[in-house]
Amino acid sequence: MPIRPLTPEALADELVAAIDRAATGRVRVLVDGAPPARPDVLADALVDPLRLRSRPVVRVSAWDYLRPASVRLERGRTDPDAFYDDWLDAGALVREVLAPVEPGGSGQVLPRFWDVDVDRAVRAERIALPESGVVVVDGPLLLGRGLPADLTVHLALSATVLQRRTPADEAWTLPAYARYEDEVDPVAVADLVVRADHPDRPALQTA
Repeated sequence: MPIRPLTPEALADELVAAIDRAATGRVRVLVDGAPPARPDVLADALVDPLRLRSRPVVRVSAWDYLRPASVRLERGRTDPDAFYDDWLDAGALVREVLAPVEPGGSGQVLPRFWDVDVDRAVRAERIALPESGVVVVDGPLLLGRGLPADLTVHLALSATVLQRRTPADEAWTLPAYARYEDEVDPVAVADLVVRADHPDRPALQTA
């Protein structure tokens, strides 16, 4: 598959153009990647270019849609299968963020759901997203869960780079990402793939 090197700014412009093409009305974008790939940084980089096109944006982090500790950590704090299967509250993410943005939806988006630091629900105000709006969700292990989206972007890291950039106290998550590669194959299922081994020199992979 052709791989086209870009600057981070040019990559953001390419993704914004893809968002414009993705759907009429509101658009749901998933920016998927392990933390060392910095999906949050890429998702944030889309906000200003979209707003310059008169497209309001709601940014959501999957880390604000985790399950309570009693569920998330039932198998321990460092269980990679629990991290893969149990951490994300996918049902809440669909109910509070993605479903309201679908055609005919209310457009009322809850930007944060759960505060993991205090382990309780966040008292956040819902945001009314107009018909021209975009919701951008970033996080790891988002694909293959049936999350409804109009555009999916996967930030791909080689196994060597992922291992090198993962902090030692998070190395227990690496088997979860290996399982993700085997079971989901995010490079194959994502609409767009960004090769992110070099953060200052990303490359867009196209079919």
